[in-house]
Amino acid sequence: MLLAVDTALGGCSVALLDGEKIRAHIFEAMDRGHAERLAPMVDEAMRGAATDFAALTQLAVTTGPGTFTGQRVGLAFMRGLRLALHLPLTGVTTLEAIALAAMDETSQGRAAVIHDARREEAYLLLRDGDDVIQQPCVLPFADAVARIRIFGPCAIAGTGAVTAQETLGADFTLSTIRQPDALWAARLARAMPVPTQAPGPLYLRAPDAKLPGGKVLV
Repeated sequence: MLLAVDTALGGCSVALLDGEKIRAHIFEAMDRGHAERLAPMVDEAMRGAATDFAALTQLAVTTGPGTFTGQRVGLAFMRGLRLALHLPLTGVTTLEAIALAAMDETSQGRAAVIHDARREEAYLLLRDGDDVIQQPCVLPFADAVARIRIFGPCAIAGTGAVTAQETLGADFTLSTIRQPDALWAARLARAMPVPTQAPGPLYLRAPDAKLPGGKVLV
């Protein structure tokens, strides 16, 4: 049985898979409060599935890109479980989880994820079937839209999808998927090789926070 969580962007979610069967799934949209909500949510999922941690065989967590605090919340929690339960922990990018959900929703074989990264920039991922053509990257929003146009007709997801689709036109299918979900992280993790080490956070740029005097916090 596989337990997956996501806290990296604008939601907090937990999923419990037994093979392909969904034993529990909770998703809540939130911009903050992930640290306070995650543990109770995991407890709710486990109790709702009428199972305990001894039944788990694998763990999964989203690694980013995302907010610096959000990424650390999920990773710290699941790395702790990994040590306590002696189970493998698979890391999945937020954008891959979004892409897979969008492809399923729209029945499209290709997806582009364009997610607002602020500063007029976007996180971008391009997926064609089982292959990730463009790994997660951050670039100016207009450049991300241009890469999607070159990629060609596909499903579009992420918080920048509406704006991008307005520019790209009707050949690009707008999905309703805006945030990553632990359910799709779990499904991706099931198909990945079992890792031997714990995953780390995927940071695509330096933090926004600054120390007094304008020095960047690292």
